[in-house]
Amino acid sequence: MRALACLDRTVAVRRGGAVLLLLLVLALTTSVVAAPARAAAAPCTPDATTACLNVTVTSPGVGPAAGVTVTVEGGGATAEATTGADGRASVPVTEAGDYTVTVDESTLPAGTVLRDPAANAATVPVVLGRSAGRIFQVVPPGAEGGDSGPAPAATDGGTSQSPGGGGAGTAPADETGEGTEASAGPGTNRYAQLVLAGLVFGILLALASLGANLIYGTTGLSNFAHGELVTLGGMTAFMAVQWWDLPLWLAIVVATTAGALVGWLLNRLIFAPLRRRGVGITQQMIVTIGLALAGLSLFLFVYGAQPAPIVSGISARIQIGPVQISGQSLLSVGVAVVVLAAVALTLSRTRLGRATRAVSDNPALAAATGIKVEAIIGGVWVVSAALASLGGVLLALYLNSTRFNFGSTLLLLMFAAITLGGLGSPLGAVVGAVVIGLVVELSTIVLPSDMRYASALVILILVLLIRPQGILGRAERIG
Repeated sequence: MRALACLDRTVAVRRGGAVLLLLLVLALTTSVVAAPARAAAAPCTPDATTACLNVTVTSPGVGPAAGVTVTVEGGGATAEATTGADGRASVPVTEAGDYTVTVDESTLPAGTVLRDPAANAATVPVVLGRSAGRIFQVVPPGAEGGDSGPAPAATDGGTSQSPGGGGAGTAPADETGEGTEASAGPGTNRYAQLVLAGLVFGILLALASLGANLIYGTTGLSNFAHGELVTLGGMTAFMAVQWWDLPLWLAIVVATTAGALVGWLLNRLIFAPLRRRGVGITQQMIVTIGLALAGLSLFLFVYGAQPAPIVSGISARIQIGPVQISGQSLLSVGVAVVVLAAVALTLSRTRLGRATRAVSDNPALAAATGIKVEAIIGGVWVVSAALASLGGVLLALYLNSTRFNFGSTLLLLMFAAITLGGLGSPLGAVVGAVVIGLVVELSTIVLPSDMRYASALVILILVLLIRPQGILGRAERIG
């Protein structure tokens, strides 16, 4: 009997072990099967073997659309995802190539349709180690038409706007109409909205232009590489946020610091030696053109030609009377105004500012009074590049994207603002930039959007014919 009892216990133990083994196998199988679903729901982070395809569904003037099903096909597989509270769905993929993104229109919020149904089933190129994005807009029935999303982006889901921010009815190269103040949703007055868009764009353009005017004022050099310093700021912020996962405020600090460092290096290694050797302004200007071309090629090599949004989300709009402005744009304008005011106070109220103005007026006389002219010029280069980089970040946030030729595209408008306001006048650069911004946006009322920059240049020509020194410039005797 004792032997039989031992045998029963042995059989029970074996059966119990078999049951436990079976449960363990089932648990492992369940976890393996469920792993893809959890991976799809978790935030996607690109690495050497993985890319992230981010799809955003949003309603202009309303906000993100949650609960929308999107299908991603490509690489021999099909995946589905649902947009979250931020209107975004993220799908990790492990093969580079073209992927087809389709929105299930039956899951759109009640009372909405795709703004451009023909653009559904969009093709997005994907590169491993990076994020790619697509934005779809939803509107009330009867409001269909126009673009539903940007050209596929090399980052996640932002929009890409051509410089200038677009206007009501504009059609920039890679746009959605979302993210610019001129393209706000219902409840706005078009003309008031265009004035707001012009002021916002003008203030941000002023911040980017101010540094070039400071360089011209102290050295007489027109820096054609200034646009690449603007691009540097936007691209550095893009890397900091999208590649290094830094918060936006820290990315802005990093981008501004990077610009200041590059400005110091440009002066220390190139332009200070050129000045010591007595190289003329024309030759130095040709050097800046070469630097601009080199910078443009470098940015294209490193980042590619696709738009690169710094942030992925869509900033909610704030209704202020007859106009709307996004919180992101409001913050950008606030930062720009504070920085512009700080520069103005420094130039007018501090000893360093007075020394800078003295060097601008007469470098030889300033040196005779004991001012270290080279130190002042070196400081101006640092501040100029830092302002350009900061302006590049804020403009990229306002336009919702940056790209390799971002600054060079804006360079013509920056020079127009400087010349219109008065060469060598910091306040003139601000005034000229605001005028340019207003003309760019308001001209879309009567002109095609593709002509809006040309209208600003026409105004520039007319003003210079009447007042060659610009709005706040000083007349000079020639001959």
